Amino acid sequence: MDFAIDANDLGKRYAIGELQKYKALRDTLTNAAYAPFRTVARMFNGHQSSNSGERNSIWAVKNVSFQVKPGEIVALVGRNGAGKSTLLRILSRVTEPTHGHARIRGRIGSLLEVGTGFHPELTGRENVYLNGAILGMTKAEVHRKFDRIVSFAELEKFIDTPVKFYSTGMYIRLAFAVAAHLEPEILLVDEVLAVGDGAFQQKCLTRIRELTDQGTTTVFVSHNMHHVGALATRGIYLRGGSVFRDGDATEVIQLYFDDALRSANAASTADIADASGDNHLVFEVNASNRQGTAELDPGEDLLVSITYRSLPPPEQVHFNVSIWTEQGLLVTSADSRFTTRSGFPASGDGVVRCVFPTLPLATGRYLLKAYILSGDAALASFGWDDGRACTFVIKPKLADVLTDFVWYPTQSDYGLVRVPFKWSSDYDC
Repeated sequence: MDFAIDANDLGKRYAIGELQKYKALRDTLTNAAYAPFRTVARMFNGHQSSNSGERNSIWAVKNVSFQVKPGEIVALVGRNGAGKSTLLRILSRVTEPTHGHARIRGRIGSLLEVGTGFHPELTGRENVYLNGAILGMTKAEVHRKFDRIVSFAELEKFIDTPVKFYSTGMYIRLAFAVAAHLEPEILLVDEVLAVGDGAFQQKCLTRIRELTDQGTTTVFVSHNMHHVGALATRGIYLRGGSVFRDGDATEVIQLYFDDALRSANAASTADIADASGDNHLVFEVNASNRQGTAELDPGEDLLVSITYRSLPPPEQVHFNVSIWTEQGLLVTSADSRFTTRSGFPASGDGVVRCVFPTLPLATGRYLLKAYILSGDAALASFGWDDGRACTFVIKPKLADVLTDFVWYPTQSDYGLVRVPFKWSSDYDC
């Protein structure tokens, strides 16, 4: 069967807790010279027989096999550390697999992380040519497409500025513009698109669809299930470095969220520690329901209570609570900076509450995320994407009074928000 990507038993193992041997230039050149022979050996042997170092290593990717047809859009989903980015690096030939092999048919354009292929001292113009050459474009090809690349990135005013002065968003826009105008046969995109603003994300999605219509095969990593559902026809769910489910994108998205909810045991209260072990966040939805999923009537107030303790400096912090659909679509976000500029004291213990009065959401299940913030930096978080999902349900309700029919639609029927409306007519019966 014809394919663009054929991954066979891919695995990547990394040593942990050990210093890597220093490599001189001659070692790098020697390794590069022998790389084709090692690839052939892996194709025949399948994997390495030695088990040395297993106890001091971790498998980022293990026994991954799949095929991607030409023109297919495939999303790699999974929790942080599932092996998604490592798999893309293997397919991009940025890193070699420990065992297994991947056969790729077509020119690859890849966007793996911010600044890949960019030199900070060079201007945006110079980096377009440099990055284009790295991706396999000729100088004439870059020159022909240069104006379109710069226009897509919306960086006309800054194209002759060294990229070391660019913001992360500017980096992303320029890097994606170059990769997208390579007109690759295979496009590999990591989560970096999440850095851009909403308008640019939509532009990127539109460009990917255009490339797909032209026959480009796309494999992308995303935690935004709304993007996955809108773009991908197929999803590959990675868990612990291995393929847990490969199938229809809608089914994979639902499985991803179901797993997140099960891992949290649908609890409304959680105790979360940061890397230092000093930072704790207790999250509660509607005090009357501490265990299980909180249930609300349509139009009822939603109360979110956050208890924190032993926060490190700075002295003042802010909070953010957001509501999401099960498909990963952001419904709304409440940031304390909008109402309390001075912030909340971080020393000792404290409790803050956020009320969403008469919540006008359609019937269905929703997810909550919360952050403690210092500026734009998160000191602690709670959310479905790290396996600590907190949910609430808007219960169905058919009638307010027996004589009047009042229908509360589900999310899939008429949108997410239920707002008051009235109909009238001048027609005389």
